[in-house]
Amino acid sequence: MSKRIEVEVCVVGAGPVGATLAATLAAAGIETAVVDTAPLPPMEMPEFDGRAYAIAATSRNLLVAAGVWDRLPDFPCPIREIRVSDGRPGEPPSPLHLHFSADELGEEAFGWMVEARSLRVALNAALPSLPHLQVFAPARPAVERAPEGATVTLEDGTAIAARLVVGAEGRRSPLREAAGIGTTRFDYGQTGMVMAVAHARPHRGVALEHFLPNGPFAQLPLAGTAQHPHASAIVWSDRTALAQRFLAMDDAALSREVARRLGPQLGAVQVIGRRWSYPLSALQAQRFTDTRLALVGDAAHGIHPIAGQGLNLGFRDVAALAQCVIEACHAGTDPGGPEALARYQAARRPDALLMLGATHALERLFGNDLPPVRIARRLGIAAVHRVPSLKRFFARRAMGFGGGALSGLLEGRGLLPAG
Repeated sequence: MSKRIEVEVCVVGAGPVGATLAATLAAAGIETAVVDTAPLPPMEMPEFDGRAYAIAATSRNLLVAAGVWDRLPDFPCPIREIRVSDGRPGEPPSPLHLHFSADELGEEAFGWMVEARSLRVALNAALPSLPHLQVFAPARPAVERAPEGATVTLEDGTAIAARLVVGAEGRRSPLREAAGIGTTRFDYGQTGMVMAVAHARPHRGVALEHFLPNGPFAQLPLAGTAQHPHASAIVWSDRTALAQRFLAMDDAALSREVARRLGPQLGAVQVIGRRWSYPLSALQAQRFTDTRLALVGDAAHGIHPIAGQGLNLGFRDVAALAQCVIEACHAGTDPGGPEALARYQAARRPDALLMLGATHALERLFGNDLPPVRIARRLGIAAVHRVPSLKRFFARRAMGFGGGALSGLLEGRGLLPAG
């Protein structure tokens, strides 16, 4: 026998962004449903696989508000310092570098490294505990939207009546395509490689962003395990043909290639866990809303990982949309109506475009090995390092401050100090 439920918001897609949005709304007392075509991953802690997220300081506060952060099974590793350098594989980096310290800002950390498996376990633990949230996974939704409301029908006949449907299903979002929302795309001709390494010396919470001619190479500190007490995540972008060669290497050969780019500061390195790869491209939806529909995360935008802000950009969407929905519900107005959706798009699309432009410009600038350009960017790095106001601006952006709606929502809920 089919059943019908009524909610304010139905989120389609239970990945990190969609699940966090559902948890944030439900924690605020908003009746919410979340639907995903795949079953939620098992609650048991899976084996270490090397994937991790760099969670900015303000994104951490959002996860706290959603009741997710305190459920992480492993203590996240703080990023206390960031070192930015320019060079070539196998050569010492330029002495003109940029160094950020959270202590200089009076902050605990720029962000925290959270393993993907750990965040999934925390989300799975948080979702069933929220009385205003209903989870349907696995379930295949059929969505009908009209000016008066939306209905999400599942294969078992369950009908979810919602005032707003949220597309959080990733870059190939069926909801975005069904709404006829076009996208602008750019293929970088690069492949991103993600893996973890064990190393002989402690990282002391220092992250490295090393700009190389074929793409950026980042070392991000991990908490480590009993077997590997000193470990880091590696996010490495290179031309696709070269990346395929690297990924085909055995662990010993790949470890040598990592060491050529990482340098000697962490001692001997060894690739551990699995390797992951994905083509690098940029994507921007022409609009983030349609009738009774809002797009969040990769369904709305995708950027080059050069600044490590992809997931944090999605969390800004979460905060902005949550703010619009919560304010509308508290005011007794329609959270899926044109006014609320217009506020969401106005809050998010310009920031997403700015981040897209900034990461694209960085990739073009630092992926150029022409001598005049190389000299100019190294001088630019050194100049930022020597100008405190500029350095503080970039450091606070790395922490997520200045993120518009994200900071505003957190300040309003008392989770983030104003200013």
